[in-house]
Amino acid sequence: MPALKHLAHLLVSLAVTVLIGAFLTAALVRFSPGFGVDEHSLDPTRDVTAMQARQAARPEQRGFMAYSLRHTAAMFRGDLGVSRNWNRPVADLLRERWPVTAQLMGVGILGGWALALAFALPGAIFTSRIWNAMAAGLSGLLLCVPSAALALLIFVCAGPVRAVVALAVFPRIFQYLQNVLSHAAAQPHVMAARARGIGPGRILLWHILPVAAPQVLALAGVSVSMAFGAAVAVEVMCDFPGIGQLAWKAALARDLPLLVTLTMLVTLATQMANAVAGMASGEEVRT
Repeated sequence: MPALKHLAHLLVSLAVTVLIGAFLTAALVRFSPGFGVDEHSLDPTRDVTAMQARQAARPEQRGFMAYSLRHTAAMFRGDLGVSRNWNRPVADLLRERWPVTAQLMGVGILGGWALALAFALPGAIFTSRIWNAMAAGLSGLLLCVPSAALALLIFVCAGPVRAVVALAVFPRIFQYLQNVLSHAAAQPHVMAARARGIGPGRILLWHILPVAAPQVLALAGVSVSMAFGAAVAVEVMCDFPGIGQLAWKAALARDLPLLVTLTMLVTLATQMANAVAGMASGEEVRT
């Protein structure tokens, strides 16, 4: 019964978070200056009457609350709506573009974690000040460089653009990972194991990682949202036809049906990743 109650609470929290995020996004777009203005409105030869009739025919123009409720109910039935900017079903656009973003995020998450572990683990085992200073300097430098600027630089130099997501994820993961491992390495049982002459590898595997595992697993869920944020910049700057580029163009065009759908999907994916990481770490998930 406690497990079922916790699962029910988790599902309700996910649904409420997704709905609130979608509603706030829709409200921000709907009431922003210039909503409903397109290239036809800037045409000096336009037919004003026809333009007004076309705008009035849009459901989001007539009643925002009613439109939001209808669109949300339709999404739960599997109807994601039609993009106003592309004049195509939103489901078709997502089906075409999600593999690009999934591949980009997958490479970025794996690469970012590989770099973070490569720099954090030696520092936790050997406690070298020089190594820790070098790792902290590199992560701080990458943290100061925007993902878009890094993507543009590597793109101009004909480098591996997909590595940008890994370089953007690495410093954020490394800083938290370094603190967690350092705290675990400073535990009394670890110090006692070192005093008894136990090897560094065994200390890491049997004494440090088990203590740090819950926090590391929780960090894995957060890295999904980090990777998506970096993927948006990479797709926009390097013209990758993925979900991030689609969201950027939808925001520029104030494509309300597409933006609401993307917000709900991204929020749901992020919260699900956090929930899975929280359950894996044995901690209570708060969304």
